[in-house]
Amino acid sequence: MRLENGRDSQNVEDRRGAGGGFGRGRGGLAVGGGIGGVVLVVLALLFGVDPAVLTGGGQPGYAPPAIEGGGPPRTAQAPYADGATRPTGDDPGARFVSRVLAETEDVWNPIFESLGRRYQEPRLVLYSGVVQSGCGTAQAQVGPFYCPADQRAYIDLDFLAQLQRQLGAPGDFAAAYVIAHEVGHHVQQQLGILGRVEQLKRQASEVEANALQVRVELQADCLAGFWARRAHEQRRILEQGDIEEGLNAAAAVGDDRLQRRARGTVQPES
Repeated sequence: MRLENGRDSQNVEDRRGAGGGFGRGRGGLAVGGGIGGVVLVVLALLFGVDPAVLTGGGQPGYAPPAIEGGGPPRTAQAPYADGATRPTGDDPGARFVSRVLAETEDVWNPIFESLGRRYQEPRLVLYSGVVQSGCGTAQAQVGPFYCPADQRAYIDLDFLAQLQRQLGAPGDFAAAYVIAHEVGHHVQQQLGILGRVEQLKRQASEVEANALQVRVELQADCLAGFWARRAHEQRRILEQGDIEEGLNAAAAVGDDRLQRRARGTVQPES
């Protein structure tokens, strides 16, 4: 991807090393990742299985090559008004995330404006190990997720790098696709789609509710693809091979592949 001339988003919140604590969230259901049990996560890691298969998580993602190894030490961070911090420019992984997030802002802001609406930009939280979100406490093993209760996307860069090596979906656009997918959930939230789906799921059977959630995830993928096309049309951000990286990442974290790897067979109903 060509991001060297891009701007940095002001909506990246760095909680790495801060710990997440344990407690109850303010409500809402995390999307694109779930909150799983510690025992299931440990078993999944021991047997080389993506924990999202066991914990009901959605779309785990990948780190660009610069993230591997954690990057150089971070310097002092600039605070937000609410006391949170934003990463500074000497962290290549955080810089990549910040510039991808900025690209999503530059696409979705004018689209919402053309619809006569205001796009409320999401925060993207970088964390390590465990984090407290508006949807409850989440561990890194469940992968990136979006919480509609606090309108934040959550990503652990170290775990993304581990997933990149284990599932074999390298490349910067693979990581950008995962970020854009979570932002896609935020777009769904802004348009009222997530709230409507949750209402329908409460009235549906387990099979019907699962089918609705599959549609939510596929639509977030569609929105991620729409973002990539529009950003490339406007700023030529894509390079040769980027589309293939995104497709490879989508396949690598697809339920069919993960279930076949974990169980030897695919169970579409789950």
